[in-house]
Amino acid sequence: MNKELRIDSLRAEFPVLETCVYLNSNSTGALPRGVEQVLGRYWATMRTWRDDAWGGWLDELDGYLRVLAEFLGAPAGTVVTDTNLTTLLGRLATCFDFRGERNRVVTTDREFPTVPFLWQGFAKYGAERVMADFDTDAVLSAIDERTLLVCVAHGSYTTGAVLDLERIVAQAHRMGALVIADAFQTVGVVPLNLRALEVDFVLGGAGKWLCGAHTAFLYARDDLLPTLRPAATGWFAGRDPLTFRPAEDWAPDARRLAGGTPIPLTAMMSRVGLDLLAAVGVPAIRAHSLRCTDRIMARAVDAGIPVRTPSAPDQRGGVVCLCFPGDEMVKKRLAERGMVCSWREGLRVAPHIYNTVDEVDAFMDALVAERKALRG
Repeated sequence: MNKELRIDSLRAEFPVLETCVYLNSNSTGALPRGVEQVLGRYWATMRTWRDDAWGGWLDELDGYLRVLAEFLGAPAGTVVTDTNLTTLLGRLATCFDFRGERNRVVTTDREFPTVPFLWQGFAKYGAERVMADFDTDAVLSAIDERTLLVCVAHGSYTTGAVLDLERIVAQAHRMGALVIADAFQTVGVVPLNLRALEVDFVLGGAGKWLCGAHTAFLYARDDLLPTLRPAATGWFAGRDPLTFRPAEDWAPDARRLAGGTPIPLTAMMSRVGLDLLAAVGVPAIRAHSLRCTDRIMARAVDAGIPVRTPSAPDQRGGVVCLCFPGDEMVKKRLAERGMVCSWREGLRVAPHIYNTVDEVDAFMDALVAERKALRG
């Protein structure tokens, strides 16, 4: 970790930590206090509105995209943002023709609900969804000569397991298919160097491990950009949108995957947390995350609590999923005690760089006590 950003000083940047033990970053990441200044600046501009404010706001949006690309190990101009991942995935899907024999989309049985629902909708255009188990070998086996896209989550939101994207990308490319990776559950806590990985598309968002709010991103491999012509588009995807003339061609970079009028505020808010994390560095974040999750898993095993998350570090992200009778009720009781986690088919515990091992122990003490009380 950067010596100037020791964990105690970093913790001071997140006001929610003053109110509770917050182990919920895989659901809603903590926002740093610097966001309040962003909101104040934005309101000051809105209060005395002038159209030329857009120049400054768009500069800030571009700045966020630049820093985000650096954080992801991606070239400049390969990342675009929008309000949510669903919007971006749907727009990307309209770039492809599913009317030929190569029309299959490989997904898994552990995708966030957006993914199967969206590809179900694209069946009307010829897309054929092929579902594999959330397992790297199962995904590899499902890819064949008819596969057009492999659209899989990097990390499961219900188990905490991660897929081996490197192997999936290699196999998909051998078969002539492209890979869309949903990294919302991993970006910011698991190292991802998109340039080295050679993955075709990556989706994610700021609202979890990136300590931001209400903005998602789409990365597209730079050599693929000229081939992408989305049917679902908007004026801001044109080459020169600020001329306010009808677009004659798409933007040359990832902005061709933008839609209508952007919302700079959410990027401005999210830049605060991204800068803090970038100063720490993902390797340090990952090392701290593994220390904390190792502790959670060890405590759970000692207490006889079933762990759904793989124990091997390279097979899991930043969340530990625990599953036992009454786990949803225990989650609610923990919240009443100021111990915040989340529940999705099991209790999910997600420490981040701003948490301490002492907090993890305090949380596990409370969890064991509440489980015992529930069992009578």
